Amino acid sequence: MKTEEELKEIVKQKYSEIALQDKDSNASSCCGASACSTEVYNIMTDDYTDLEGYNADADLGLGCGLPTQFAKIKPGDIVIDLGSGAGNDAFIARSETGETGKVLGIDFTPAMVDKARVNADKLGYHNVEFRQGDIDDMPVSANFADVIVSNCVLNLVPNKDAVLKEIFRVLKPGGHFSISDIVLVGELPAALREAAEMYAGCVSGAIQRDAYLDMISGNGFANVVIQKEKSIVIPDDILKNYLDAEGIKTLRAGTTGIFSVTVFAERPSKEAAACCGPECCS
Repeated sequence: MKTEEELKEIVKQKYSEIALQDKDSNASSCCGASACSTEVYNIMTDDYTDLEGYNADADLGLGCGLPTQFAKIKPGDIVIDLGSGAGNDAFIARSETGETGKVLGIDFTPAMVDKARVNADKLGYHNVEFRQGDIDDMPVSANFADVIVSNCVLNLVPNKDAVLKEIFRVLKPGGHFSISDIVLVGELPAALREAAEMYAGCVSGAIQRDAYLDMISGNGFANVVIQKEKSIVIPDDILKNYLDAEGIKTLRAGTTGIFSVTVFAERPSKEAAACCGPECCS
């Protein structure tokens, strides 16, 4: 069993490699851009190209949803993008928040932060900032953001509960998040759960859908809603790296499901007051 730090290092190394590739090389090595599915990193991507603010240089094809499309961002909002990569979701959020708002991207891979900053400079965006840091210990003050978005990143963090606590801390009371990520229904085979590349590709780091939603509610968030859900099918030519033919057949025939979900939730405007009067304490 790998430690949290070992898992983080796996992710950092893999996403550093992706960040340092040119776009054509990255696309040709990932199944979302070609008929070959030798990598798992972008078999789950949605099409961003019609969204205002889309920038092709910032799109590495690593997401599993369109959280900014559902995030209810208003002009003037302060938005944080968790796991901001090359800046794609941050730039789309910036088109929503406008010149009067601010977008902060946080990523723990230095090469990704560097790439995002170069892209922001090219676009002349002075109200978009990128910081290096862990999203389970954000370099951000409390009550900072109106909206938080994230695209297929929580799976890459071993301690998801810590991330949710950080999201609650940095959101303003009344603020909200829209997060796309991968969840499971049923248990993955052990070979998939233990595979480092599958972890970096967001699959083996996934937790059960009900546990994920319960964790969000358990951290004090209200009005938890699944805004979008889609089934993810891992191609056989990826699965054969981890399972034999019988194992693939069993997985296909079973009840295990891998899903991309986009979840919305709010930090309540007022925290629940402790009950200490005779009318509510026994």
